[in-house]
Order: sequence, then C-alpha cells, then structure tokens
Amino acid sequence: MQRIAPFLAGCLLLILPAVAQTPPPLAAQPRVPASRAEIGLSFAPIVAKTAPAIVNVYAMRTVQARRGPSLLEDPFFRRFFGAPNGPGFGGPSERIQRALGSGVIVDASGLVVTNNHVIDGADEVRVSLSDKREFDADILLRDPRTDLAVLKLRDGKAGFPAAQLGSSDDLQVGDIVLAIGNPFGVGQTVTQGIVSALARTQVGITDYQFFIQTDAAINPGNSGGALVDGAGRVVGINTAIFSRSGGSQGIGFAIPADMVRVVLESALTGGKSVRRPWLGASLQSVTADIAEGLDLPRPVGSLVQSIRPGSPAEKSGLKVGDLITGIAGQETDDPDAFGYRFATRPIGGSVEVSVIRQGKPLTLTIPLLTAPETTPREEVTVSTRSPFGGATVVNLSPAVAEELRTVEADSGVVVTAVAEGSPADATNLRVGDVIREVNGLPITRTADLVRATTTPSRVWRITLQRGGRTLTAMLPG
Repeated sequence: MQRIAPFLAGCLLLILPAVAQTPPPLAAQPRVPASRAEIGLSFAPIVAKTAPAIVNVYAMRTVQARRGPSLLEDPFFRRFFGAPNGPGFGGPSERIQRALGSGVIVDASGLVVTNNHVIDGADEVRVSLSDKREFDADILLRDPRTDLAVLKLRDGKAGFPAAQLGSSDDLQVGDIVLAIGNPFGVGQTVTQGIVSALARTQVGITDYQFFIQTDAAINPGNSGGALVDGAGRVVGINTAIFSRSGGSQGIGFAIPADMVRVVLESALTGGKSVRRPWLGASLQSVTADIAEGLDLPRPVGSLVQSIRPGSPAEKSGLKVGDLITGIAGQETDDPDAFGYRFATRPIGGSVEVSVIRQGKPLTLTIPLLTAPETTPREEVTVSTRSPFGGATVVNLSPAVAEELRTVEADSGVVVTAVAEGSPADATNLRVGDVIREVNGLPITRTADLVRATTTPSRVWRITLQRGGRTLTAMLPG
C-alpha cells in the first residue's frame, strides 16, 4: 500500500488536468534549524516575564495529638521522668503540621491567589518570593467550592511583581502552556506541555467543575501555581493531577482564570465569601435514554428537575422539563458546564439562556441575583452532651442552601461544620445535614436545637434530611 498511493495520486493529475488547476499545498516537512536564531528559540522570555510573580506558600497549623498508653503512665515512672501530662504520658501534646504549595501574585499590592487546600486550617501562612524574600500573609478569602484562596502579603510597600490574568475562554486544545510552581519543595520549576482538553466536568474535585487539562508536568507542591499561555498570561491555577503513583502522569487540571477572577473580585471588595448568581433550580444530566425519549440527536444539555418559588429561574419563566442547552451564546453540555458559565457571570443585569421546550427552541432572560438570606443564620456550636456536640449549625435560607449545595429546603437547621473527634463526628453527622426533629421536638431554629439538647437523655431519637432522604435514628445517651 505504501507504493500504490503515490501512483494513484499521479494518475489523478494526468486524467483530470482541468480540475487540478492549483497543485495541493505540500505537507510541512521536518527540517533542521536553518539559522542560529532558530536554534536559540526558547520559552525563556515568557518565564522571565511571569516567574517572578510565582511564589512558594508555606502553611502551618497546630494540632492536638494524643499518644497511646505507655509505661510512663505508671506513678513509679512519673517520679523520675517528669510531669504526668507531658509528652510520652498519654496526655495531649501539640504537633505542627506543615503544608507546601505554590501561589501567584496577581496585584502589585501583594495579593496572592493559591489553592484553598494548601492553606486550609492554617494558623500561620508564609510566602517566599522567587528573589528569596519572605513575608507573612493574611488569608483574605477562602472559597472551598472552587478550591481557591486569596492571601495578602504583610508589607507596607507595594510594587510586588504581578502576573497578568488572561482569559481561559481564549484557550484552544493544542495550545502550548507552561506550568510554574514548586514541586516536591525542590524550588521554582517550569514545565512545558499543551492544553490536552477543555471544560473537563467529570473530575470530582470542586463544586464548579470546568477544568483545563494539560500534559505539562504537575506534581505535589505545584498546587496553586500558574498555568501560563504563550503570551505570558496566567490562564489557570494548577490544582490537581490524575495519578496512580502520586507523581505526574501527564494528566493535570487547572482552574480557569475566568473563575479565578470572580473569586479575586470578591476579595477586593472586602467580602469573606464569593458572591455568585443564584439560579434557584436543580438540573440533571441528559443520559442516552433521556435523549432518545426527548428525540434529541445526542445526549447533551441540562434537564430542569425542580424550581424554587420566587427564584430567578421562576421569574425568567423556566419550567420543569425544560432542556437548557446554552448560556450567553455558549453551548453547555451538562449541568457542570452550565453551573460554571452561570457562576462566572457578574452580579446585576441578566443573561440569556437557550432552552428547548417540547421540542421547540426559545430564549429566556434570567436576572443575575444573589441568593437571599431570608432568615438570620444565628450560628451556634453545640457544646451540650449530646449526639450533636461539636457540630456548628445555622438557620437554613436560600443563601445558606446555595453555599452548602444542600437539598432544596425552605426552613430548618443545617450543619455547617463538624469538629474532628467530637460526639457529632462519632454520630456521623455531615456538613449539609438538615436537622428536623430531636426526641419528638421539631427543630426550626438553632435555638430549638440548643433547647432540645440541654437536658441529658438516655436515648436520643433524631430525624434529619440528607441528600433528599429522610433518616431517623435511635442513639444512646
């Protein structure tokens, strides 16, 4: 076959001379560099432009560690080896945990973007610049839903080297990119690759799944570092890898710069949480069976399952059963893609959404509003001796439900945090659980839960809502 193909191509040219008016362009042939200038082609100018703004982030937190029983608990040994509550006697002792990651200075005033998991729970954060200067940093904003955090360097002087944020929507599969960070703590490192895929939504890392995939080597310690395009602009924040060994296997994921910009803007306005538009509707992916039932050519889009009364979705005229296929002229293949596109729209104004209803296309206009906090949170950490001890709870509202991505509920008390090793932890309470009843008492406000758990009980009967299911359990007191 290798000998026949050139012969047939020549025959076509002889038989059809009038058709082949212009010879087809020749395929690009591999060639050696033709000049010293071509031999010297390098990514060094991009690195020189961006690398000074890439920093190392050191996070430290103090944890209480309890050691197991030892001979030193015996009174005889205590006489000779020190205080009974010191290390080695089974008493609590402090231990320092350290985390290492990377970050990007995005403003000359010293604003740094990194991953939330790098600084999660940190008591102290320190940032080291590429020129060896080190600064303590304050955490301005944490956003677990995107795994992003914004830090501020503690220094009265401005003029820090800052990287330019690009637009992740300008990327195409095949574009050359650089990953800059501090893998394994060896020091600032640059790796090169291409954009392997865009809009990865089935990764399972954050609430807003719409990742840039790259084969540029990303390893532990690169988290929070920059993914840089050919113009030296930061188009993503490296956040995770797919690996069976713990090292790079050519599949890395970066949070798009357009999402980074939303979190950064919230930090610049002094917010402690990210303000995002609220849809007020639950969406479902379209399977092959659903697509066949709806007579769709392929299984794409987001099927509307439910709509909250008074929400922007209801105000726009969206209905249960509608199929959302795009937003602002951009196609969205699934609920994750739509959620990302919707979440990156600015608050205020409105956005047009493409919908198919009963086989007919139409366009709806959805107002871009934040979820309302209709009920004050009244946050409480339960300290009573009960299955809820160590749990932090707040009153439920659309704003809280949106933050926690809980099931749709109009009222109640929802768990927002569970202390490690607490009775609530032992009870297997989870963030997002909605507490409905304790020992026959309805729980509608946090004060109700405090009142219901004040009196000790030999048996606790609790009812809660989790993931659309109602669970009832009997627990010993």
